[in-house]
Amino acid sequence: MSNDALILDLSANLAPVRRRGMLREASLVAALGVAELALIFGLGVMRPDMNHMDHSPYLLWRIGSLVLLAVLACTVAIRSFSPTARPRKGILFACAFALLAIMAGALVAPAGVSSHSLVDRLDPIRGVVCAGSIFVLSLPVMTMLGVLMRRAAPTQPKRSAVASGLAAGTIGAVVFAFCCPFNDPLYVVVWYSIGCVAVAGAARWSLPRRFRL
Repeated sequence: MSNDALILDLSANLAPVRRRGMLREASLVAALGVAELALIFGLGVMRPDMNHMDHSPYLLWRIGSLVLLAVLACTVAIRSFSPTARPRKGILFACAFALLAIMAGALVAPAGVSSHSLVDRLDPIRGVVCAGSIFVLSLPVMTMLGVLMRRAAPTQPKRSAVASGLAAGTIGAVVFAFCCPFNDPLYVVVWYSIGCVAVAGAARWSLPRRFRL
């Protein structure tokens, strides 16, 4: 059998593949995040002072930095699904932005917070619950990004998986931030970071399994 005949034989029954649309994929991820946020509102567990967020530098810092980081991480993740993408720079840029946001948190701490002991500020028992809540809230987004990743053709699936985990973790953190009662930036930095890193680790372990590396 000639090469041309072999190619025709192999491609005869192939179904057409829908072209990727990054804007469409981003819209799906955003819609899922909004749906989770709407569920939080519907359950009535939102912080009662969120309506006064414009008067609180701390709340503006927490919500604003998380939203910007989520947008950045999602952009990096979705772009990384392209065969020509190199997600390493995007991941490093997102981490650099997160570091700047952490540093900015020192400027918005509510009065009197720094006088508490380290254990009181971190509150490990509730902190573990916080990180676990972020992990659970991120699972639907991580699943969707995993589906989008497997429909695409990333050439660096491990890094795409890490980027997807960071994106899902930050979206979970955004949703949880609307009901988290703690006002200490140190608490937010430590436990939100642990939650997001745990999601990134889970994504790195689970998402690339169907790709031949």
